[in-house]
Amino acid sequence: ASMRVLFWYCDRFDWTPAIKTLPEVPVAEPAENHDAVVAFVHIEPKDVEGGSTAETKLVKNAKWLARKWEITRVVLHSFTHLGQEKADPAQARALLDRSRERLQNAGYSVDQTPYGYFLDLAIKAPGHPLARIYKEF
Repeated sequence: ASMRVLFWYCDRFDWTPAIKTLPEVPVAEPAENHDAVVAFVHIEPKDVEGGSTAETKLVKNAKWLARKWEITRVVLHSFTHLGQEKADPAQARALLDRSRERLQNAGYSVDQTPYGYFLDLAIKAPGHPLARIYKEF
C-alpha cells in the first residue's frame, strides 16, 4: 500500500473545526478558500520512510493540477479514510509540512487544514473531468 491522494478542484473549500482528535494540537481556526486545488492525502507508514518518493509526487501532482486550472492556491488536507494503514501522526504531519514548504518555495499559496481535528466542511466544486483526480504513489 502507498500514499493515496484525492485531488479536488474547488470553487470554495471552507472549514470549521468540529471535534479535536489529538489532545496536543493547538486551537484551530475556521478558514475560507476560493479557487483552490485541495489534496485529500492519506499517508501510509512506508510513505514516511527514507527513500519514499510519495512526498515529491504529491508536490508535483498538486503543481500540475494547479497549472491546469491556472491557479496558485493549494490546500493540503490530511485525510485518513482512503486506506486501513495510517502513518504515525507526527511523521505524517511533518511530510505535509515539508510538502507545504516546497510548494510555497515554488510560488504557490498553500494552506493546511488543522491537523488533529474533524472538520465541518463546505465544498463547492464544478462537475468537470479535472475537478476530481485520484492518485496512488
